[in-house]
Amino acid sequence: MRRRQFIGLLGGAAAAWPFGARGQQQQRVRRVAALIATEPTDAEGQARLGALQTALRSLGWIEGNNLETLVWWSTDNKFSQSLAAQIVQLKPDVIVSNGTPATVSFQQHTKDIPVVFTQVTDPVGQRLVNTLAQPGANLTGFSNFEFSMGTKWLGLLREVSPTIAHVTVLYHAPTAPYAGSFIAAVQEAAEASSVQVHPVDVRDPSDLDRTLIKSPTNVAGLVVIPSTFMTGHRDIIIAAAEHGAVSAIYPFRYFATAGGLMAYGADALDIHSRAASYVDRILKGARPGDLPVQQPIKFELVINLKTDKALGITVPPTLLARADEVIE
Repeated sequence: MRRRQFIGLLGGAAAAWPFGARGQQQQRVRRVAALIATEPTDAEGQARLGALQTALRSLGWIEGNNLETLVWWSTDNKFSQSLAAQIVQLKPDVIVSNGTPATVSFQQHTKDIPVVFTQVTDPVGQRLVNTLAQPGANLTGFSNFEFSMGTKWLGLLREVSPTIAHVTVLYHAPTAPYAGSFIAAVQEAAEASSVQVHPVDVRDPSDLDRTLIKSPTNVAGLVVIPSTFMTGHRDIIIAAAEHGAVSAIYPFRYFATAGGLMAYGADALDIHSRAASYVDRILKGARPGDLPVQQPIKFELVINLKTDKALGITVPPTLLARADEVIE
């Protein structure tokens, strides 16, 4: 069985529903299935899952008592589609979907099972919901970015490196169909500062060194568009940026803690913790189509001074003072 086919039951080793154990409970055990967009060994994926489970426990959903949670892991867009079909066949009470590719797959495979998504960019534009206020079908959840974030990323990058004249915007079209809107925001901000923007659609991790180091445009800066591909290959991206002495800004804190220069974006663990409230409401009878899609409320600016020194950059004290975390 492939690693991405790993199926784990939180709180137990069995992969099948323990019907006998449920029969001994006074309260009906509810089934929650989760598809996390990382490998099972990824610390960030485990943290997302832990945030969801901890929040569910605080709401009275106890693993092995009144709750059973099955977990799947996948960083592959095509593989997520086959996993979605498997999960839907089990007919869980609620599905928790992490990321845009997995959520699109669930939408294609079920119109009945409630789906609570996390970290989906532009759910209206992706036609996952009718509107943010009234999703309207069996999907609702928690978005993670507005496209105006592109302006913020470029601004922060120029604070760190004011002389930057060229910026590559790195994206992966299959897992980031919304990338064009982020790029447009970066380009609009760049026009006012005479910075040239070069969008690059990377389809294979092996292309990263060539893209960042041998670019004919003499790339001096890098903006990474959020997607499951970028998260899954973040170590390669960070290493390529360091190798090419490129000042880079990333969309999540775990890029900075893994060695990236700087990260600014929504708190992914907070999003997964908040998702538990929707799982709870749906299990108690709420319809997902009546639960508005929630926007992120907690953002993090993380700066890695170790990488700053390695690149020979001096981060302004005013920016360090605004950072939520500084890695030294």
